[in-house]
Amino acid sequence: MSYDLFAEYYDELMSEADYPSRAKYIDGIIRQYKPDAHLLVDLACGTGSMTVEFAAMGYDVIGVDISESMLSKAREKSDSGILYLCQSMQELDMYGTIDAFVCTLDSLNHIEDREQLLLALSRVSLFLEPDGVFVFDMNTPYKHEYILGDNSYVYETEDVFCVWRNEYAGEGRVNIALDFFEQQADGRYVRECEDFSEVAYSLEETEQLLNEAGLELLAAYDDMTHEAPQPDSQRIVIAAKKR
Repeated sequence: MSYDLFAEYYDELMSEADYPSRAKYIDGIIRQYKPDAHLLVDLACGTGSMTVEFAAMGYDVIGVDISESMLSKAREKSDSGILYLCQSMQELDMYGTIDAFVCTLDSLNHIEDREQLLLALSRVSLFLEPDGVFVFDMNTPYKHEYILGDNSYVYETEDVFCVWRNEYAGEGRVNIALDFFEQQADGRYVRECEDFSEVAYSLEETEQLLNEAGLELLAAYDDMTHEAPQPDSQRIVIAAKKR
């Protein structure tokens, strides 16, 4: 997936996301394990909505995303104090070690292959300070099978009409098709499509991948809480450090 088309509509589709609250929540987890964290990398930063929140908290922030179109949107909403790099997580290449990495809103679920996910985690481990922390979230197998499943959703904004169609393919994989309908000046609609898949891993599988990447699981929470994940948790938040 190029994410170029998705970048045009991403902020509209995510308009209900409470970025300030989520950034504050993640900052609390970072401070629990790395109180003096200063240099932060926002992986798969997209259009930079979370990135600017971390910068406002006083972090020196680097935003990393594979899509130049997403980064172009990010640069429009932030000042020059944020460095944006166009890189895949599997080819992450920092200038030095990092106090804290974050990866939010299910971005790691977009890595469809276990070995590729392991590679991404290994790159984080390579550049993480010995006492640094990695905080990320992931959709759960429960959400993929029972919430996303084979369901479809319709989003309508002032600028675009979007049909979001899911197909559950088993083993935690959901195939997603997005159809965007944009009205032209003459009243006609132009349809554009974007397809991708997301894969969910159990907490046990995720911990095994962290171990293989040289990272150690510190804590796992039900999303936006400090409670343990439940069987019906839709998203879990994980904190890890270098082992």
